[in-house]
Amino acid sequence: MKGRKTLKLPQPVPLFPLAGALLLPAGQLPLNIFEPRYLRMVDDALASARVIGMIQPLEENAHEPPALYDVGCAGRITTFAETDEGRYLITLTGLRRFRILSEPIVDTPYRQAEVDWKAFEVDAHEDESGARVDRRAFLDVMHRYLDAEGLEADWDAARAAPIEALVASLAMGCPFPPNEKQALLEAETVAERAKCLTALMQMSGGDDAGGDQHLQ
Repeated sequence: MKGRKTLKLPQPVPLFPLAGALLLPAGQLPLNIFEPRYLRMVDDALASARVIGMIQPLEENAHEPPALYDVGCAGRITTFAETDEGRYLITLTGLRRFRILSEPIVDTPYRQAEVDWKAFEVDAHEDESGARVDRRAFLDVMHRYLDAEGLEADWDAARAAPIEALVASLAMGCPFPPNEKQALLEAETVAERAKCLTALMQMSGGDDAGGDQHLQ
């Protein structure tokens, strides 16, 4: 596998817990920041490595501070704008997944974590497993799922997109519940994520005879 560009990965990592928000390596996640603690987090990130760790709480309506899933994904702030109301509109571009080791006592209003960056060493290299995904079968399941959900798609763009980008876009954008989003995040490779995504789409309305085989 080809190596990716060496990244500056901070330790500890500022955490942004948000249910249902999925960030994957190389994916782009737009965020509307308005809580004071997370405005401060963005300010601090912009002054340092520009990195924020997206992670999901285990329970959406848990008491503060909520328990978190062990695995998240760090993203770099690649766009930034401030509104007249003082909100921040940012885009995070996914860098690398991590596993939380511990949360140190900090004096910031937002949480931070010591993380294991090597838990997903695969993210440091080009993932070539997408070549094993049967694009036609995957697009068929995708078509049935989106129809069942009443969702639109640019099919010309979908057919032309690299399978890695298509899988990431669907995984991040489809309205799956948090636990299913987490399963997509923790899938080791693009091929495994495509397999998981296919199963989720089939269970949600994309099922059809002969449509459950997507790996060559």
